[in-house]
Amino acid sequence: MSDLIPQIPLAAWVDEMVDWLVTTFGIVFDGITTVLDGFVTGLVDLFNIAPSILFALIFGLLAWWIANKKIALFSFIGLLFIDYLGYWGPMLQMLALVLTSVIISVAIGIPIGIWASQNHTVRRIVTPILDFMQTMPAFVYLLPAIFFFNIGVVPGVISSVIFSTPPTIRLTTLGIRQVPEDLIEATEAFGSTTMQKLVKVQIPLAMPSIMAGVNQSIMLALSMVVIASMVGAPGLGEEVYRAVTQLKVGVGFEAGLAIVVIAIILDRVTQQAGKGKGKERGSIS
Repeated sequence: MSDLIPQIPLAAWVDEMVDWLVTTFGIVFDGITTVLDGFVTGLVDLFNIAPSILFALIFGLLAWWIANKKIALFSFIGLLFIDYLGYWGPMLQMLALVLTSVIISVAIGIPIGIWASQNHTVRRIVTPILDFMQTMPAFVYLLPAIFFFNIGVVPGVISSVIFSTPPTIRLTTLGIRQVPEDLIEATEAFGSTTMQKLVKVQIPLAMPSIMAGVNQSIMLALSMVVIASMVGAPGLGEEVYRAVTQLKVGVGFEAGLAIVVIAIILDRVTQQAGKGKGKERGSIS
């Protein structure tokens, strides 16, 4: 069979394309690397300005303002618990990576989601791309990041952005499209422009769905940052990866527990943020 059907040299074609991209756009990739590396480093330095107990207190107060007392108390105790485990530095590195990835994915995802909700052609183009992105194994996202950005912080951020963007796009589109038609017709009857209708009615009413997308993006970015430790991304994932390679079960359990605590904190706070927005709109209406 192999003699009758020639093998397609797909791998060689991909290698040639990657080599051409690196050669042609190497300056662009170097610029992106410099900017992202500097941004993540700046965030880590900013987080390190405050002592751990003060950082935990500020984060707890922020969680109280966004969510409630229980989540605030859990956030404060959870962060101090991570500090007492000895993983404060790696935890801050992971937070910086996640925050950078989520900022970029939200900045990309929400505008595309809004555009797709308003344009049927865009939605038909975007939907299969999102399906493809969400069915790809997480490890595959590391390959293009390594090709173009070598190893370290930047490939971790790039792969996390690619992995975490689809939920924001999908749920932004879904939330805007689910706004009741009678409300849209009422705004049109009062002479609202398309932009006024979008900004004053559709986006505010879609905010719970948008925040759910942001929540999912945060969780996916967190998981991808852990996986990206395989290509040199720092943080708690690096501690887990080192524990696995060196067969240190206790260290792996500690670092894994710290990741779970951070994941719960981020998940609960962002969930309550979306619910809070819904409550505010309900009280206004």
